[in-house]
Order: sequence, then C-alpha cells, then structure tokens
Amino acid sequence: MKTHFLKLTFLFVSCGLIFSEAKSQTKQDEKITATIQVLKEFGKMKESIPSDLLKVTEGIIIVPKLINAGFVVGGKHGRGIAMAKLPDGTWSNPVFVSITGGSLGLQAGVQSVDLVLIFKHSSTLQKIGNGSFTLGGDISATAGPVGRNSTASTDYKMQAEVYSYSRSKGLFAGISLQGAGIGVDNKTNDEFYGKPTTSKDLFSNGTEHNIADVKAMKAELNSLYK
Repeated sequence: MKTHFLKLTFLFVSCGLIFSEAKSQTKQDEKITATIQVLKEFGKMKESIPSDLLKVTEGIIIVPKLINAGFVVGGKHGRGIAMAKLPDGTWSNPVFVSITGGSLGLQAGVQSVDLVLIFKHSSTLQKIGNGSFTLGGDISATAGPVGRNSTASTDYKMQAEVYSYSRSKGLFAGISLQGAGIGVDNKTNDEFYGKPTTSKDLFSNGTEHNIADVKAMKAELNSLYK
C-alpha cells in the first residue's frame, strides 16, 4: 500500500513538473510569436525606422505590449527579446529580457506599447549581461528619427547609443524611457534553452536554439532591415 502511494506521488509530481515546463515553454513561444507580429507591424508603417539607421546598428530589443501606467507617478513593465548582430551579418540567439522603471510627471492612464530599441553597437547591448542598465543613465537613449528615407545626418551622427521606437495604443501620446532599467531574464532563458545559459554565450552564437519560430523571427527581422 505504501509502495503504491509512493508511486502515485512520484507520478503526480512528475506530471506537475512536465506541465510546468510545458506552460513555461508556451509563454516563451507566445513571446516569440508576439515579437514576430511587432516586427511585421513596424515593417508596414510608412513612417518607420530609417533604413540608414538600420544598416549601421548591431543590436535590437523588441518588447511587445510594454505596460506604461500612471497617475502623477508612472511605471513601466514588460518582457521582450534581444538579439545581437554577429560578425557575419546574421542574428544571435534570442535572449529574453525584462524592462522596468518609473517616471514622474503629469500623466494619467494605462497604455500598451510595442517597443523597439535599436542599438548602435552590439557591445552596448551585451552590457545587460553584467546586470541591468538604465536608459538615460548608464546608457544614452533618445527617441529615434522616423521616415524610411531619412538620412543618417538627422541625429545619429550618433550621440545616443540607443534609439527607441514605439507603437502606442492608449491614452498617452508617447512614452518616456528615461530611468527605465533593462536586465536579462535568466530564469526564462534557462527554461527556453533547457540548460543554464549566459547572455554572453547566447549573443555570440546564432544556432543554439534554431527552432521554426526563432527562424521565422530572424527572417522577419532581416526583412525589416532590408
């Protein structure tokens, strides 16, 4: 009887772990699917990221549905995916990241924002592996110029290290990222890759987890960059 009970307990625990892993994997797949959709939407926009800027950048972070909420004191929270451009021009493995932060000002409302951050240098993006960094503090950031045919003479001569773009759906006219912190979501990365990982290793390799959805995401990103 006792042996039978132990077997049942082991079975339930095993099923629970499998369900937990499957649920976690589903959330990661959903984030990749959402990221693909954001890239598609940005590709459709007439006043989107200038092609000249895309040609010279080496990293990107996409945060679908960043929540920006506030009444006098604002707050931000979202999870997204980062990728660095490799020396051969291809894209690295996806790295799951989180963005959090707050701001002060006269604001009210709740807003869901699709956010894209363009990095001038991959080394800047890789700094998040050393702990979270703050936009506007540790890293200079500014709202990016728009217009596919804009030239690099606009602002990116290039004083800022990060250029931000957003599609807003809500009560705000725009979004301020000053003071927002970005960090690597180590737990999600370990679950997605099925083993302990580091952002340094992921950013330097493009074939660690080349499943269909990841390939589709990279293809959509290449399409945007063209």
